[in-house]
Amino acid sequence: MSWFSKFLGSSIGRKLLMSLTGLFLISFLPVHLAGNLQLLAGDGGEAFNTYAEFMTTNPLIKFISYGLYFFILLHTFLGVRIWLRNRSAKGSKYAVSSTGTSSFSSRNMAWLGIIIFAFLVLHLYQFWLKMKMGVLEKVNVAGLDEPVNNLYAPVEAAFTDPIYVIIYVIAMIVIGFHLWHGFQSSFQTLGLNHKKYTPVIKGLGAIYSIVVPLGFIVIPIVFYLRHAM
Repeated sequence: MSWFSKFLGSSIGRKLLMSLTGLFLISFLPVHLAGNLQLLAGDGGEAFNTYAEFMTTNPLIKFISYGLYFFILLHTFLGVRIWLRNRSAKGSKYAVSSTGTSSFSSRNMAWLGIIIFAFLVLHLYQFWLKMKMGVLEKVNVAGLDEPVNNLYAPVEAAFTDPIYVIIYVIAMIVIGFHLWHGFQSSFQTLGLNHKKYTPVIKGLGAIYSIVVPLGFIVIPIVFYLRHAM
């Protein structure tokens, strides 16, 4: 296995692993968005709490969730490491600057990623940690015999706070920029470049980078406006 460890320790190996973890996280976002859309059901949180109970008790989903946390940490670690190495390389007289032709997203992927990671820490602290600590009240929902955690309550408190809503919206915009470059870059790193398919990948990446973050943005805004009226 020494060749494998050497490969992952190489620049190519790190970038490959970065791409694979990025694609996994990209595939997770629509699932998370579908669950969050339950917040707009207008049923006092019953649909959302049912969804949250399923996601936190189903053995397969729980296994995938722990994998998700690991991939987030790994993706962040690899991204910062690659960024630091690239910064060091700029000090070399052989380094080539592509600032003139690169996009805002590609030039600032590391900073965008750090902002996203900071938001995720806040996000997990407010919701996931409270649920794991058992401090949430229990409520009854239709179709389930036992009371479930009322995860809707802290979400309601957050999404009726204008400051948090603004922070959330800004974080989703940052995610959009991060996805704009990351989507295409992941496929490019995997060698999936072709004059016929690359424009399609770029187009899908652009659509994904707008639609998915926009879906997340709509939820707290609609939620806030509903409760402000």
